[in-house]
Amino acid sequence: MMRATSSVACVLLIALGMSAGAQTYPNRPVRLIVPYAPGGGVDVMARLIAPRLSERLGQQAIVDNRPGATGNIGADIVARSAPDGYTVLVAGASIAINASLYKKLPYDLLRDFAAVTCIAQSPNIVLVHPSLPAKSIQELIALARTRPGQLNYASGGNGSTLHLTAELFKSMTGVDIVHVPYNSTGPAIIAVMSGEAAMAMPPLAGMLGHVESGRLRALAVTSATRLKTLPRLPTVAESGVPGFESGQWYGVFVPATTPAPIVTTLQSEIARVMRLPDVSEQTAQQGSFPVGDTPQHFASHVRQEVSKWAKVVKASGARLD
Repeated sequence: MMRATSSVACVLLIALGMSAGAQTYPNRPVRLIVPYAPGGGVDVMARLIAPRLSERLGQQAIVDNRPGATGNIGADIVARSAPDGYTVLVAGASIAINASLYKKLPYDLLRDFAAVTCIAQSPNIVLVHPSLPAKSIQELIALARTRPGQLNYASGGNGSTLHLTAELFKSMTGVDIVHVPYNSTGPAIIAVMSGEAAMAMPPLAGMLGHVESGRLRALAVTSATRLKTLPRLPTVAESGVPGFESGQWYGVFVPATTPAPIVTTLQSEIARVMRLPDVSEQTAQQGSFPVGDTPQHFASHVRQEVSKWAKVVKASGARLD
């Protein structure tokens, strides 16, 4: 009886300790783990919000790059960390793809993490070489159907968002276009500009300069609705592929058992940061738009992303070990 009473007391003390910790959060620096190398989209977004988040939290938010295994090393660090809000994961859409791209992961995205908020979203853009006789998505589909297996598309590598966005396009249109993987997005875009590849579907960020110069032709964006910054450019969905949607997103996660008050604090402060005029402007310059949604909404979005990309990965045969 005494042993049972002691066990209950220990549980209560731990719960009280976690509650007290949540109430005083944060009282030391918060580490933002970016599971990719410096300079990428996720890293840029993390470094954009870090100084403003530091001001709002009253503690320094430190960006800590832990690249490797397409984000899995950094994600595992956070999954194994204490659920106290001081080790936070800032990840991109590839983390949802990894759930099915790898046969075995040291963590489970849906089980081991609590979604905090989506920082921002950025659609992909369908780009073709100017010599390609297709000036719309419908014309591209028609051309591909008359030349099965003859048109190719460039990507930043197997399992990349460029690769699987094009594979989603293939599965929803029934066209036969050939995948040509490169070691990153940069070389893939250069291949399209040189005519080595016919097309690509990269994230919008950094692409408009190539379109304005005439080195690439833009056919559509992959968002659900047209962008306010590009009102004349149609979506793939409205161009004959209803329901098509793909793109990059940047989101924040913490270990699954992190107390709800800490999750709420992080979400509310990040959302406030994303509404700051200078942050919104800089986000737009990156080809993205700020979000700052609730943990529940973001968690639902992540579940949908995991399910959607699992089907695309299976259909494409993509696999990494």
